Amino acid sequence: MVERVVILGGGESGTGAALLAKVKGFDVFVSDLGSLKDKHKNDLLQHSIEFEEGQHSEDKILNANLVIKSPGISDKVDIVKKIKSKKIAIIDEIEFAFRYLKGKIIAITGTNGKTTTTLLTYHLLKNAEKKVALAGNVGESLARKVATEEHDWYVLELSSFQLDGTQTFHPHIGVLLNITPDHLDRYEKKMTNYINSKFRLVKNMGSKDYFIYYADDPISGPEAKQRSTEAYRVEISLDHEAITSAHFDGKKMVFQFGKKSFKIAQSDTTLKGAHNLINTMAAVSAAYLAKVADTKIREGLKTFKNAPHRLESIATINGIEFVNDSKATNVDSVVYALGSYDRPLIWIAGGIDKGNDYNLIKVAVEKKVKTLICLGKDNEKLKKFFGKAVPKIVETQSVRELVQLALQSAEKGDVVLLSPACASFDLFKNYEDRGDQFREAVLQAKMEIEKVKA
Repeated sequence: MVERVVILGGGESGTGAALLAKVKGFDVFVSDLGSLKDKHKNDLLQHSIEFEEGQHSEDKILNANLVIKSPGISDKVDIVKKIKSKKIAIIDEIEFAFRYLKGKIIAITGTNGKTTTTLLTYHLLKNAEKKVALAGNVGESLARKVATEEHDWYVLELSSFQLDGTQTFHPHIGVLLNITPDHLDRYEKKMTNYINSKFRLVKNMGSKDYFIYYADDPISGPEAKQRSTEAYRVEISLDHEAITSAHFDGKKMVFQFGKKSFKIAQSDTTLKGAHNLINTMAAVSAAYLAKVADTKIREGLKTFKNAPHRLESIATINGIEFVNDSKATNVDSVVYALGSYDRPLIWIAGGIDKGNDYNLIKVAVEKKVKTLICLGKDNEKLKKFFGKAVPKIVETQSVRELVQLALQSAEKGDVVLLSPACASFDLFKNYEDRGDQFREAVLQAKMEIEKVKA
């Protein structure tokens, strides 16, 4: 008798799991309480996979042999409780995909920096002509990748939500960048629960595996040292005197793996800022342990392009650089952004405040920011907090006006930095929409100025 697999959630994760389950010969049903995107609906129709939208039909779900749920669905929702009461096995897509893949995994997690590190690691392996796939929280789902083609390596960005649903999953190389308070509503407001979620990364790793972590992080560093794992530990540090596998000596990143040692200057990479030293050391370490030669690593570092909306340099107008960091939706991310530039800043911030503690960036703002441009419907908290810290504060709800205000405030050599510290939903669909509109307005202004000059 064919086993029945039910998938809760029909996003990229759920659709990928459905495709893999179909390939493996299961009777598959997808149920989504919301509505499916056309792309995912077409995937399911094309592969003759039954699905429903706008409801969870218990008669079609509670007869499953296995349930695969989207990582975004909490264990506390009613249908999940009923599945568990029926003693039906329930896992997430990452765990399901892991059971069928044949290659090795590099898995990267952390509160901040994981997308950049994942993309860079993938780029370094791809540049070295490894047969590698990019999946997880960036790109396509792991299950979709496993369903469609075999790879030697899978580079995954994993959130805590994705790690929560794992049981036997383990990477060959696991990377933990940092842990700062985030998503605590999911973890009963307990930081310990969130930390434990992140450390599921190393739970099943063995003596032939590698655990790379940032030793200086005030939370994940000490936790990593205290927790037991059979994996070989690879520490990275910004401490100039650190005796670790990778550290920054004040001028260059220094790597030491057994008898092999090499150095790389940040100026020989495309990434800026101290936080990107951490990301780069993690990615280089992972690539080297995946048997990428240091000559190939150096080559790849020079050609890497980061994801849009992450300290993305859009254009230079009249000697003023415009940078899109719209993905910085919390203060921790803005800490990294401000630390990436030594030049005077025109800082664009605002949106829906998520209980931000601006004390974390007050000193850096006082030191570097000439003008604060508030982009949001309610800017009172920003204006009140930085009123005495910044010489000039202006506000707007128009992206086009924003660019003009920035050009009026900036001088040659300055940086205009969109790094909002807030969610975008007051004026935009999401942070991508905010970043896209900013990029478009900057490029439009550049074109108009160049026309006048011509």
